[in-house]
Amino acid sequence: MDFSSFIRYLKFEKRYSVHTVVAYEKDLQQFSDYINKVYELNIASQVRHTQIRSWLVSLMENKIDARSINRKISTLKSYFKFLMKSGSLEKDPMKKVQSPKISKRLPVFVEEKNIQDFISSFPFADDYQGILNKTILILFYSTGMRLNELVNLNVSDIDFYNQSIKVLGKGNKERLIPFGGELNELLKEYLRMRKKNFDPKTEKLLLTDKGQNIYHRLVYRIINQQLQALTTIEKKSPHVLRHSFATHMLNHGADINAIKEILGHANLSATQVYTHNTIEKLKDIYKLAHPKA
Repeated sequence: MDFSSFIRYLKFEKRYSVHTVVAYEKDLQQFSDYINKVYELNIASQVRHTQIRSWLVSLMENKIDARSINRKISTLKSYFKFLMKSGSLEKDPMKKVQSPKISKRLPVFVEEKNIQDFISSFPFADDYQGILNKTILILFYSTGMRLNELVNLNVSDIDFYNQSIKVLGKGNKERLIPFGGELNELLKEYLRMRKKNFDPKTEKLLLTDKGQNIYHRLVYRIINQQLQALTTIEKKSPHVLRHSFATHMLNHGADINAIKEILGHANLSATQVYTHNTIEKLKDIYKLAHPKA
């Protein structure tokens, strides 16, 4: 099957991130390989819902979890919808395909005290790499932004006067995230160090120690190493800091709609998952404190 026009559509019209496009491409190629091998089909218009279901069953038999399968279903839905709109397809085979139910998984987060203690006591180096590492950590925790959003920040996105950061989120939607005094001072310090080491006219905010634009894998590695020293939780990714930001905001009484706007969620239901952590915390407090618990 030829997915090239759909991939171009994702890149240039939908403006999806590189990682999202790669994920779509992998899902489609995996589906194409299966359909070709089992049914000897290589034309999308010949695919029927029974064959798609057969592929999904094979994934389940190979112990692929429901969340990953749902993502693949979403990929196929987008692909066949694109073909319908472009007139390449008369009937959408995804209409009769249902997504498996997934058990709600609570967001993994780091305890507030652990993060605060870590930030205040961790011996970040005084060189450029040290301040870069600290800036990345506190940017994530202070704003709740996504990895892709952080990597694509420009110097001009920082408004020191209003203490806000302009972020380009999913679907190419811009939003403003406020930040506090600690991050304000750290960003100024980082920019002073950056100016000493590299061309101050460089557009991207975060640069490697070689003066190149920062990239996803490096940021992931930096955060993973820091979380290794900070927590025993199994998952150690930048998204954990996003989860921590939202959970700690809720625990301190922040309005859930405000958190939704800061996180850049399209629907409130995506933000409401964080209330479950707050409820679990209240249950623990109740069990410890109430004589009838």
